[in-house]
Amino acid sequence: MTLDHFLTITPVIQIHILSAIIGLTIGPFVIYRSQRDRVHKALGYVWVGAMAVLALSAFWIEAFWSPYYFGPLHLFAVLTLWSLWVGVRAAIRRDFDKHQRIFRSLYMTGLIITGLLTFLPGRTINRMVFGDRPELGWAIIAGLLVWGLYRILAPRVRASSRTSSDM
Repeated sequence: MTLDHFLTITPVIQIHILSAIIGLTIGPFVIYRSQRDRVHKALGYVWVGAMAVLALSAFWIEAFWSPYYFGPLHLFAVLTLWSLWVGVRAAIRRDFDKHQRIFRSLYMTGLIITGLLTFLPGRTINRMVFGDRPELGWAIIAGLLVWGLYRILAPRVRASSRTSSDM
C-alpha cells in the first residue's frame, strides 16, 4: 500500500476519501453505542457532517464506467443526503427508532456497500491499496460479500434448525 497515489489525486477526491474514513471510523461508535449522551450527540454531528461532505464531494467526481459525467454511484450521494435529512429530522422530532434505523441503514449502504465498490480495478482506492495488482480488488469484494451473506443468513439458518429440532 502506498500513499503516493493519494498525494497526486485531485483535492476533491482527497476530501472525499478523508470524509469516508472519518465516517467509517466514528460511525460504529455513534450508531452502536449503548449510551445516548453528549458524546453520542457530538460524534453524531461530526458523523453527519462527514457524510454530508462525502456525498456533496461525490458530485465533483466524474462517474466511473459511465459515458456521462454522472453515473449510478451518484444516486448513492443523493440517497445519502436524503437519509441525512430524514435521520436528523427524526432525531429533532424525538423519533429515535426511525433515527436509529435510518442511520444504521445509511452506514451500511452509504459506507460499507459503496466502500466495497472502491476496490474495483481502476478506482483510486484499488490503485492505492493494490498498486500493480488491481485484480486483487475482486478478492476483497468477494470476501466481504461472502462475509456479509454469512452474517445475514447464519442467524436464520440457526433459528430454522432450532425450530425444526423442536418438532
